[in-house]
Amino acid sequence: MTIHPTAIVASGARLGEGVALGPHAVVDADVTLGDGVVVGANVVITGHTTIGEGTRLFPGVVIGEPPQDLSYKGEPTEVVIGARNVLREHVTVHAGTARGRGRTVVGDDCFFMAGAHIGHDCIVGNGVILSNNVLLAGHAHLGDFVLIGGGAAIVQRVRIGAYAFISGLSGVTKDVIPYAYVIGHRGRLDSLNLVGLKRRGFNREAIRTLLAAYEILFAEEGLFRERLDRLTNEMGSDPLVRRILDFIAEGKNRPLLHPLSRAGLDPSTETDLLEAGV
Repeated sequence: MTIHPTAIVASGARLGEGVALGPHAVVDADVTLGDGVVVGANVVITGHTTIGEGTRLFPGVVIGEPPQDLSYKGEPTEVVIGARNVLREHVTVHAGTARGRGRTVVGDDCFFMAGAHIGHDCIVGNGVILSNNVLLAGHAHLGDFVLIGGGAAIVQRVRIGAYAFISGLSGVTKDVIPYAYVIGHRGRLDSLNLVGLKRRGFNREAIRTLLAAYEILFAEEGLFRERLDRLTNEMGSDPLVRRILDFIAEGKNRPLLHPLSRAGLDPSTETDLLEAGV
C-alpha cells in the first residue's frame, strides 16, 4: 500500500492490498477500496462508496457526493463501482436517492473520459465508454458496451440498450433499443451500430439478423404494436432479437426513440455495408 503524506484517510475507511493514494487525496470513513485501486492527486471519495479492484481514478475525480436532487435529505445512499474501471480527470459520480434506487451503480471494465458525469441512481453496465463531458442525468440506465460520444447528454430515466452508440453532442430524450446508432443534436435513431457490432465480434449472419429485425420494427407501414408483434412471431426465438424485445417489454409504456423518417434500408446498401467490413 502506498499513501502519500498529504493524503487524508478517515478512520473506518477500508483499503485493500496494493491501494495507492496520491497527493491530497481524500478517502472518507464509509469508503471501501478494493485491491490495487489507484487514486490520483486531489481525488475525493466520500459517502457510502465501494470501488472494485484494479480501478484507477485520475486527478480531480469526485465520487460519492450527495445527489443533485432537491428531495435528498441526507439519507445514507450509496455508490457502487465495479472492477478495472478507468475514470479520467474530473469525472463525477453522485450517490443515489432514497426515493430512487438508493444507489448509483457502475459495472466492470468501463472507461470514462475527462469531465463525464454520472448522476444519482444511474445504472451503468459493463464495458461502457463515456467520452469527454458526457452527462448522464439521474436514473439513466446504460446496458453493457454502450459507447457515448463527447458532449452528449442523456435525459433522466432514459434507458440505452446494450451495444448502442450515441454520437457526440446528441441529446437523448427517449429510450434507445440495443444495438442502435443515434445521431443528431436532438438525438434520432439512424440505424444500427454496425461498426461497433463488428468490432465487438458479431459475425455477418448476426448483423444480417439484426438488420432484418430493425427493418421489421421500424418499417413505415402499419402500427408499431403490429410490427412488434410481427417481429416477435417471426424472429422472437433468436437470442439477439430477443434482447430487443425484452428491452421494449421492460420499458412498458416508456417512450422509445424512432427514426424521424425512412423508406427502409435498401438491401443492396446492407450488402455494401457488410462487404465493406462493418
